[in-house]
Amino acid sequence: MDFFNQLVASLPSLSHALYTTVYIVILGCILAAVLSFVLGLMAGAKNVLIRGVARVVIELFRGTSLVVQLFVFYIVVPEITGMTFDSKWVIGVLALGLNYGAYGSEVVRGAINAVPQAQHEATVALNLTYWQKMTRVIVPQAWPEMVPPFSNLAIQLLKGSALVSMIDVADLTYRTDVMAASGGGLMATTALVLVLYFILSYLIATFMRFVERRAKAGIGQVPPKKRKLPQIDTKNLTQAGVG
Repeated sequence: MDFFNQLVASLPSLSHALYTTVYIVILGCILAAVLSFVLGLMAGAKNVLIRGVARVVIELFRGTSLVVQLFVFYIVVPEITGMTFDSKWVIGVLALGLNYGAYGSEVVRGAINAVPQAQHEATVALNLTYWQKMTRVIVPQAWPEMVPPFSNLAIQLLKGSALVSMIDVADLTYRTDVMAASGGGLMATTALVLVLYFILSYLIATFMRFVERRAKAGIGQVPPKKRKLPQIDTKNLTQAGVG
């Protein structure tokens, strides 16, 4: 009974923390998606300079820890540039977006490279501009292959958002630590936060499966309907002397 009472008592304190976590994850996913396409297209460009800049940015954020990146934006950047952030959650969004955007750029680059070369040659024959080529032919075909990896990255971003508690952003993990330090029912709070993270990840996965189905339907890759097995008339078989 004490566990249930502690669970109910923790709900008001966690409601704002849940809103903060969802807010950071949504903005982080948007930033990561934009950077994924920008860096992914740059990484596949023919221009050596553009491709080189993209590779440096990608490897920098893929090759360093997300925790280090958080503290760079939190401590080093304001110290060097004098630029300060009005809200600490902005730092979390920037670090999450840049880190997972670097991983997502490889998804974009790989999916675009997987489009048959004949499709690229067809756009040249049709005299399409680069923008027309990518938006009308290449990306629509590559998009269905990007969705499953993007789904995994979105869930990883959700779990990685717990690290923003290290810079005193009042998300779910931060609120759990505060309530535990104040003796506010650690077991009940932790169990509730565990369930909330699971629900959020399940919602992300469900939404991305819907996006994947729509993306495949948009290029005619509709999954085949399940074929029903023919029903055997056992009555006629019995009358015919079978069995």
